[in-house]
Amino acid sequence: MSMIGEYARLTPAELGRAIRDPDWTLGFIEELIEGGADESAGAGQPRCLDIDKAWDTLGFLLRRIEFPVDIVHGEEEIPGAEDWGYGPPRYLTPEQVHAAAAALGGLSSDVLVRDVTEAELAQADLYPNIAGEGLQWLKYVTHHYDALVPFFRAAAAAGDAMVVWLD
Repeated sequence: MSMIGEYARLTPAELGRAIRDPDWTLGFIEELIEGGADESAGAGQPRCLDIDKAWDTLGFLLRRIEFPVDIVHGEEEIPGAEDWGYGPPRYLTPEQVHAAAAALGGLSSDVLVRDVTEAELAQADLYPNIAGEGLQWLKYVTHHYDALVPFFRAAAAAGDAMVVWLD
């Protein structure tokens, strides 16, 4: 079984309900994934996205450049939420999504991986173990990064919040 980074866009009202009723949140997001993940929610972007196993390397790359928002793990835990796979879900407020989208807008995938070395990746001890394929692995990670940027941009344009979790 793999650890997959997952995202769901929520309206501010949906985020408010998620914080008040974490049991509702899981069911609601499961419905989005199962029934509507491919349906667009503004700017031609879906409401749910997964970045597969790229999440840990992406987090490493963003921390390396001191990215202003933790878009990989979320900023706040949903109070009282149970484990959704590898811990409880976390969220980003609409303001944090907006700040992340603005920062992502000026950060191409080429700049994100510039000057990263195989040794640096190995020392970071990332999931999954990418020993021997570090620089090749970066192509996989930047592919997912390039999907995440417009996803955040659309969420910010719509004024959405974001729920983030590892499944």
